[in-house]
Amino acid sequence: MKKTLLFSTILISSIFAQKYFSNKDCSECHEQIYKEYKSSAHAKNYFNDELHRKIADRVSKKSYKCATCHAPIANNLDKLISGEARPDINNKTHTDAISCYFCHTIAYVKKSHKFNINVPSKQAKGYKPTLYGGLDNPEDSDKHSSVNNPIYAKKVCLGCHSHKLNDNNVTVFKAIDSNQDSTSCIKCHMPKVEGGVEKMNKRSRSHHLSHKFLGIYDKEFRKKGVDINISTKKDEIDIILKNKMGHPLIIQPARAKYLQVKLIRDGKVVWQNYKRSPKEDRDAFFELKFKDKDGKKIIIPANAYSTHSNNLDKNETKVLRYKNIKLKSGDIIEATLFVRFAKEDCLSVIDLEDEKFKRAESIKSVKKIIK
Repeated sequence: MKKTLLFSTILISSIFAQKYFSNKDCSECHEQIYKEYKSSAHAKNYFNDELHRKIADRVSKKSYKCATCHAPIANNLDKLISGEARPDINNKTHTDAISCYFCHTIAYVKKSHKFNINVPSKQAKGYKPTLYGGLDNPEDSDKHSSVNNPIYAKKVCLGCHSHKLNDNNVTVFKAIDSNQDSTSCIKCHMPKVEGGVEKMNKRSRSHHLSHKFLGIYDKEFRKKGVDINISTKKDEIDIILKNKMGHPLIIQPARAKYLQVKLIRDGKVVWQNYKRSPKEDRDAFFELKFKDKDGKKIIIPANAYSTHSNNLDKNETKVLRYKNIKLKSGDIIEATLFVRFAKEDCLSVIDLEDEKFKRAESIKSVKKIIK
């Protein structure tokens, strides 16, 4: 692990032979893309992402190993990882998070066991930096050169969003299988939207790929990831849940998703799949679980020795069957999939102030009337 981290920090530190362009610098020409980016998860850093900061501090208040992915452009990345430095709110390379400059200077992605490594481009001293992208026939500017790099069609997401193993070789994050590439990620999370790539709209380009990096926090977008269907027989309810995404239903250890199933008769709930906690219906509660060396439950997975989870893999379908339920004509069955951005177990070990982490939010809800 230490060798991998050292290798990645040496590679990334080579960027700083050239001038660093901050996100604000990029906004001068790419105004619309910058506005999109500011609302995205890529703009979240140690200081403005409470959940990430509290978990990182729980793992270690000295070293900040999360910087490899969450502050990859840091000009002292090696010191953040070793514990010789802490995140600095006055350092642009820390607060710019997964910055424009970082993403667009990835020359290629090196596959590695613990986690993949983004290898940055190198630039001769005194020359303008070269920024990469997927745009055909890109134009240069007075600030930088532009090159169409094929990794931005198939591999660019693999550096950060593929997999992450802790020091005990336990997978704590996995979004992309080894046989997958970035094509489906880009198609789904970066749809084409109106507007050119820069303010002047050179070459009359009328569309660009959205840099909002749509995800679970977008209410309309998250509905697209799952299908919920209700089927009934005599005294039986089947909920068919399909994960339509190209990655597992749960990829972030702090989150949980669960189904709530209600039978409503004459405006009253006469049956529900759980009474107090959604965890009572174990098959309908999806989360990543971890254990320590002694096989006991552990909440923060950084030091976990094993994992056991209830999840839905990409494109997987699960049938949840509820028997011995007396159904009548006019009954309404309502099935809702919820998400907790910070599950209750997580809240038991870290104190969060933001209310969105203390409640469940609906992903998708469907109803069926019994005839």
